[in-house]
Amino acid sequence: MPRMTKEEREILEAFERGTLKRPRNRSVQLEKHRVYAAETFRKDQRVNVRISGRDLDALRKRALREGIPYQTLIASVLHKYVEGQLKPDEQVMAEHK
Repeated sequence: MPRMTKEEREILEAFERGTLKRPRNRSVQLEKHRVYAAETFRKDQRVNVRISGRDLDALRKRALREGIPYQTLIASVLHKYVEGQLKPDEQVMAEHK
């Protein structure tokens, strides 16, 4: 399981105990988070990148296995990286030292 913040652990524990309560202004909170989600995934910029044919083939194969378009896979990987959710493999990093 990925690392959780203190707040996330408290929420999970409350859920597991059955004591988690809905916020008073649930509909307002839901709408606010819908807007956040829409803005997060809004694609409003284009970028052109040259990569090796071998890497592109590997990306296309991986995307096919995942059942998503390869451009979506690339965008997802980049998004996870900039959000700090994608960490370099420690073994690979050790090999490059």
